[in-house]
Amino acid sequence: MKILNKRAHYDYLIMETFEAGINLQGQEVKAVREGHADLTGSHARIVGSEAYLINAKIFPYEFARTQDYDQSRTRKLLLHKKEILSLKHKTDGTNLTIVPICLYTTHNLIKVELALGKPRKQFDKREQKKKRDLNREMTSLLKVR
Repeated sequence: MKILNKRAHYDYLIMETFEAGINLQGQEVKAVREGHADLTGSHARIVGSEAYLINAKIFPYEFARTQDYDQSRTRKLLLHKKEILSLKHKTDGTNLTIVPICLYTTHNLIKVELALGKPRKQFDKREQKKKRDLNREMTSLLKVR
């Protein structure tokens, strides 16, 4: 199962990607395997010597108890200490953000693909849309001939 953050490439200019594990509860693992998660509007932050995924929504598993369950709680990311230190140095004092791109399963493990991204301005987003529309029109014209 692969859950994508469709807004990540639109809102951010992606510089570098890397993979991290995520610390989940039992019912959250089952919900992610069924595809009941949303990464839109989420980001990662490094606090001290640990990394956390903030605002990612994992909806409750339908057959589990949902008492006192917070679907957008802060979850710990599992990274090596060297990776955490390098991310901290890259994000401190710069305009870079750690953005989750996708959430997927491999060999019964759940992983998060994270990226260093630079936020795009509104006019950059408009230019990107114009270029994409022009490319779409050009390919359609070439197919007709």
